[in-house]
Amino acid sequence: MLILRRADVTDVLSGQETEIIDLVAETYRLHDAGQTAVPHSTFLRFPEERHSRDRIIGLPAYRGGEQPVAGMKWIASFPGNVAAGTERAAAAIVLNSLDNGRPSAFVEGAVISAKRTAASAALAARELTTDNPPASVLLIGCGVISLEILRFLAAALPGLREAALYDTDRSRAQAFAVRCAEVAPEVKAYAVDDVTAALGEHRLVSLATTAAVPHMDLSACGPDTTVLHISLRDLTPEAILGAVNVVDDADHVCRERTSLDLAQQRDGNRDFVAAPIGALLRGTATLTREAARPVVYSPFGLGVLDMALAEFVRQGAERRGLGVRVADFLPA
Repeated sequence: MLILRRADVTDVLSGQETEIIDLVAETYRLHDAGQTAVPHSTFLRFPEERHSRDRIIGLPAYRGGEQPVAGMKWIASFPGNVAAGTERAAAAIVLNSLDNGRPSAFVEGAVISAKRTAASAALAARELTTDNPPASVLLIGCGVISLEILRFLAAALPGLREAALYDTDRSRAQAFAVRCAEVAPEVKAYAVDDVTAALGEHRLVSLATTAAVPHMDLSACGPDTTVLHISLRDLTPEAILGAVNVVDDADHVCRERTSLDLAQQRDGNRDFVAAPIGALLRGTATLTREAARPVVYSPFGLGVLDMALAEFVRQGAERRGLGVRVADFLPA
């Protein structure tokens, strides 16, 4: 058993934004071509009121193709950690040998989860704005995921020059601007107070919050706006129904009371979903933008992305001699 700590994972993935985006894109293509197995995630919730916002999610997945991999991500989301000064999410990934099924690696998963999420967002931003790449982005929610999204957007959109930052806690947004300057020095990052005005000033918007229920619409957005709806529960069902919607997998994202699930419950169908990202990448579907309707990308966050990136990390760690190997984890 190879155990890879956060430092090992970070070492392998540092500066690999373009490679990670390419890996995510290829995984989406395989998923759309039916070469993955991605069962529905399992949500563990708790009966006590003090844990009403907390959950732990299990995501099993298999990626086929030239480098097949299978495993499971177990990720906890405790939003109250943020106020306490610690990270909201903690995760671990187990990879299993496809020769005998035995666990082969135990990998710190929070960094992988954040980077695959950000790579998915940046990939969508690039693909959905090819004809008119944006020079600025509005980041709503100033946490770990938004920082990674900015890092990956800077790699995917070379012309990006500004990042407006909004958080319900202005001091958090101001502190976040300093961190943004470190990960994307070519992008001017600054806090804003009026989110409604900011929505009308930026053609690219990213939502990465801890919202549990919808709290905003897109009526303030200008024409040709692309929204990266990463946290999945920010937008009202009406906003979803009024948008051109792209997803990673409709079966996964239209459940667990996401904004798209609520839109589905209201209309009784999923006709509001225009296309999956994998089909757009493969060219088996096309997307027509409408000036009066924003394009909204809502990725559930498929576990197969975690497996693909964890295997990328495992291979990189093996080459570098990183990690701790426990020879007697299993009987000989």
